[in-house]
Amino acid sequence: MSQTRPIAVIVLAAGQGTRMKSTLPKVLHPIGGRSLLHHSITAAAGATPEHLVVVVRHERDQLVSHLDSLPINSTQTLLIADQDEIPGTGRATECALTQLPDDLTGTVVVTYGDVPLLTADTINSLVEVHESSHNAATVLSAEVDDPNGYGRIVRDASGALLRIVEQKDASDDQRSIREINSGIYAFDAAALKAGLASLTTDNAQGEKYLTDVIGFSRDAGQSVAATATADLWQVEGANDRVQLANLGKELNRRVCEKWMRAGVSIIDPDTTWIDMDVSLSEDVTILPGVQLLGATDIGSGAVVGPDSTLKDTEVGAGAQVVRTHSELAVVGAGAKVGPFSYLRPGTNLGEDGKIGTFVETKNADIGRGAKVPHLSYVGDAEIGEGSNIGAASVFVNYDGVNKHRTVVGKHARMGSDNMYVAPVTVGDGAYSGASTTVRKDVPAGALAMTVAPQRNLEGWVVSNRPGTSAAQAAEAASEGEPASE
Repeated sequence: MSQTRPIAVIVLAAGQGTRMKSTLPKVLHPIGGRSLLHHSITAAAGATPEHLVVVVRHERDQLVSHLDSLPINSTQTLLIADQDEIPGTGRATECALTQLPDDLTGTVVVTYGDVPLLTADTINSLVEVHESSHNAATVLSAEVDDPNGYGRIVRDASGALLRIVEQKDASDDQRSIREINSGIYAFDAAALKAGLASLTTDNAQGEKYLTDVIGFSRDAGQSVAATATADLWQVEGANDRVQLANLGKELNRRVCEKWMRAGVSIIDPDTTWIDMDVSLSEDVTILPGVQLLGATDIGSGAVVGPDSTLKDTEVGAGAQVVRTHSELAVVGAGAKVGPFSYLRPGTNLGEDGKIGTFVETKNADIGRGAKVPHLSYVGDAEIGEGSNIGAASVFVNYDGVNKHRTVVGKHARMGSDNMYVAPVTVGDGAYSGASTTVRKDVPAGALAMTVAPQRNLEGWVVSNRPGTSAAQAAEAASEGEPASE
């Protein structure tokens, strides 16, 4: 038996979303690393319709540009419909139908661009109920404690769907109804076209209501129904930033639960945030205060955290990343990073390597087993296998106009407080002394030093800082007596 699926899904995304109080269109606000619209499109495409239409109006060009960038896994083309000046969900759906074949038959699903937790499975379940009951229209409903603001599902004495009444048009008795309209529908294509043709703007809001198609179909003697979902979150929309945050928290809870059931240890899900496109392997451990963003990928047995933010970062099997901020970086298998490290784009740490405390890296290839343990900046550099960079070293890569690259060979042992003035190359097995400024290439196996004689000015403290505790200590020492506390 073939999978039940709609012939078309229409996603309504034309609204302005004024309650969000933002210059960014409401449906482009993100949760879980994706825009609300991206979530909605993913669910719609996942239902595998033959046609997928998005209706736009407010900030039209911005929405279309965003839609063009989405990696939609579906065989159909995403179509754009422009809503005109006539308001209402019914009019938006009419505009969507202009992008579909005139002879369209089958089930048309209508959903919204701000319901990010809706799933493809729920869409297809709605279609299955709709088609098995031979309905002209089927609405997805939900029972809520506070129905304020929602359209109400009005049933007759037998429990059959009678009509949907919008809040502003509802009587006091109707407003007490707790079963609400989610705004997500399955329509027979022919019934939808006929119902839309009957719509007017004769209502409290002066809009063409899509809900009126339900009443039209029933009055025409066709079967209509409402089927309730037990998962209220799937039909929740985001009208303001409070609702956006609540949806984001619930989405994250579900993502964390999914990964824990897949074999990932998340010590504190309440302080762990994982984007939708993150990939985790079995036996990964996530400690408290971790954010895994973008397309981050964590290998088996790796430990991340506490208090780390990784964006578009690849972490190899068995690696450890502690109190680190990383973006567009690669951490090899068995490597160690942190605490308090900053991995900027282009960082590539090899297997069993180390980037340590208060180290910043950028466009840096650090070889297998190589170490940058402490207090250093490594930018535009290549460090060979097994080499060690001493504490407080800086790769001086910028001359004020251009950036240049430094290359350190394999198994080099570089001293503390070194400055590498690029472009410069240090050969395999080379050493350097402390406080060396490397301005010239260092041959393999050579020792590089910046040598200057040390000068001691005897008596300087007593002469120049008289009366200080240092002067008193110096005077006592010169007399062979211990300085007083």
